[in-house]
Amino acid sequence: MPSSLMLSLAFWASGALAQQSVWGQCGGIGWNGPTSCASGSCCVTQNPWYSQCLPGNSCGGGGSGPASTSTRTTAAQITTTTTTTVATPSSPVPAGSLQQVSNFGTNPTSIQMFIYVPVKVAQNPAIIVALHPCGGSAQQFYGSMKLSSYADSNGFIVIYPQTTQYSNCWDVNNPGSLTHGGSGDATGIISMINFTLSKFNGNKDKVFVMGASSGAMMTNVMVGSYPDVFEAGASYSGVAFACLAGSTTPPTPMGSNQTCAQGLQHTPEQWAAYVRNAYPGYSGKRPRMQVIHGLADTLVRPQCGYEQLKQWSAVLGLTNTNNGTNPAAGSQYNQINYGDGSKLVGYFGQGVGHYAPPNEPVMLKFFGLI
Repeated sequence: MPSSLMLSLAFWASGALAQQSVWGQCGGIGWNGPTSCASGSCCVTQNPWYSQCLPGNSCGGGGSGPASTSTRTTAAQITTTTTTTVATPSSPVPAGSLQQVSNFGTNPTSIQMFIYVPVKVAQNPAIIVALHPCGGSAQQFYGSMKLSSYADSNGFIVIYPQTTQYSNCWDVNNPGSLTHGGSGDATGIISMINFTLSKFNGNKDKVFVMGASSGAMMTNVMVGSYPDVFEAGASYSGVAFACLAGSTTPPTPMGSNQTCAQGLQHTPEQWAAYVRNAYPGYSGKRPRMQVIHGLADTLVRPQCGYEQLKQWSAVLGLTNTNNGTNPAAGSQYNQINYGDGSKLVGYFGQGVGHYAPPNEPVMLKFFGLI
């Protein structure tokens, strides 16, 4: 056999047999790397642009090797699944399942509201806003986490907003969302919160926001523009507040605007100025922040996580006091504490790609809900 043919066959075989490690990328639009996962993990679609190798017990693989392999997703394969039951302010919101709500208030960008209300709601319940990633949906994000089971146990309510514009990516770049009392997606989300506070006698001092990827970017937008609304936020693979200010469109994974996602850097005070300018004259309490990022993230670079910590450390007036680990976060994560870690903390995962998977117990403990 000619040596050139042998080399070609060897190259083909090595590519075909290559496996991605746990937490690594294994598929998505434009992905040309391994599409199968190491033993004990399986490839799970997070959104059309990104699939990730998750431990078997997290995705039904049973820990016995790859439960499934990801094919290379094309744009034509993108689908969005939503619920069909719709509640209005004048009708009851069915409990125990994800429900859509219409006519919830001012909504300039026509985003959609979905909500999970547990069967047994706490008196003056806390509210969590959960923001899906690019290409995702409220239904997808609801199904990818265990927040609803924690809501059942602890009586809080979860709002799942949904955008259908810009490849289902959030409006994190326009002045309307980056300004307190402005417009954009942020206004619709605030309307959802006000509706829920009113309808369920919610606790306005216990409103939280979390999100992944584009949803994490929007998490930073919400706590930056509306510090008077949120107690705390959790950002999974996001970017700093106003990192994309001035961009003509939100950052879709296939878009040309990738400067911010590649790790745009400013000084802590420069970042903090963006936040303060979003709500001039505000002197009240600022939301606490939890920042989580994968060190193997090639879509939204790890530097973006460090830039968030720089921003919020300056806003909150905190300094990095110590670093270590938190067994609850997972052995691959390093923990970066600012102050005593109760107001600002970062987690960076070795070998973790995009996006870092939400860890509900660690997040909810930081929020003070468990």
